[in-house]
Amino acid sequence: MQTISDIRKDAEARMEKCLEVFRNNISKIRTGRASPSILDGIQVDYYGSLTPLRQLANVTAEDSRTLAVTVFDRSIGPAVEKAIINSDLGLNPSSAGTTIRVPLPPLTEERRKDLIKIVKAEAEQGRVSVRNVRRDANDKLKALLKDKEIGEDEERKAQDEIQKITDAVIKKVDAALGEKETELMTF
Repeated sequence: MQTISDIRKDAEARMEKCLEVFRNNISKIRTGRASPSILDGIQVDYYGSLTPLRQLANVTAEDSRTLAVTVFDRSIGPAVEKAIINSDLGLNPSSAGTTIRVPLPPLTEERRKDLIKIVKAEAEQGRVSVRNVRRDANDKLKALLKDKEIGEDEERKAQDEIQKITDAVIKKVDAALGEKETELMTF
């Protein structure tokens, strides 16, 4: 049997997880600066199976506009290069031995606006996820009330607490969104 505090802790943990997923998703959206996390989503065809780039190479920021990808196995260099070109990031790598340099083109105003739209969509998805967790928690509370394990006052108080947690997490999502928008608009 779940108690009110179990439901609250579970909801809080799940909402924080939603926030973490949102932050992780927007960290992959590139700004004007080179960040190794930009290439996190890239999968390379390595002997017939798709393998994350991070497992096949070391990715570092060489300077503010260039990433250096150092492959562990020289023979997969062309496959890594092909995977970077085929990704939807719009990057054009150049190979030099075991190191692949990935210059990041400067962002145009139009591209920045597109990226902001993407970030806003991610933020809305994050908010929806948090609200879904709230709904699940409230449903569990209603079930406890229905089974007469808690009273109406306890249920109302618990729902208020869950609403406060929800508001706090959504505020964090909005703050992360604001930071990312600022980052995208500054050169």
